[in-house]
Amino acid sequence: MKKLFVLVIFGALLTSCNNDQGYIPSVAGLDDGQLRALVSQAASDNGVPSALLFAMLQAESGGDANAVSRSGAMGLMQLMPATAAACHLQSAFDPRGNVECGAAYLGQLLARFKNNVTLAVAAYNAGPNAVARYHGVPPYPETQAYVRRVLGLYASAGGDASASAAPSVACAPNGPCPAPPKS
Repeated sequence: MKKLFVLVIFGALLTSCNNDQGYIPSVAGLDDGQLRALVSQAASDNGVPSALLFAMLQAESGGDANAVSRSGAMGLMQLMPATAAACHLQSAFDPRGNVECGAAYLGQLLARFKNNVTLAVAAYNAGPNAVARYHGVPPYPETQAYVRRVLGLYASAGGDASASAAPSVACAPNGPCPAPPKS
């Protein structure tokens, strides 16, 4: 009877936790202090703002090291299989390796987009080629919502995306993320 009760509760949890972020949170996870320590170390190792990396982790997985998206992204930083392979991770679900890989990728994107936080965040979600193709945040609703969410979390943590993001590519609080004017 006890096993049946546990199975029913677990099934209800999985059903009720399916959310609009595209992943199902697991029962197990790291506490906030452990997550922040991982993020702080990875950010320092890769020269990226810790508050930005933590905001992205929150938006990506909600802190669930076992999260898997519908598109196959895995772990805390929701690494796609090719990104995890490029980082030589044995398991994309290893919290330390996952956050280190996500931080390294974010560092590459910040360098590619000349420290423009908005564009780097958009590229993390939609891919750098999409950001280059649209000369700004792509018009994908998911990416626009993601950029708004990450920048909001980053600002709440004291980060300043406005210093490095041109106003023409910044997202309105509840509106679309417009493309910059053609030059």
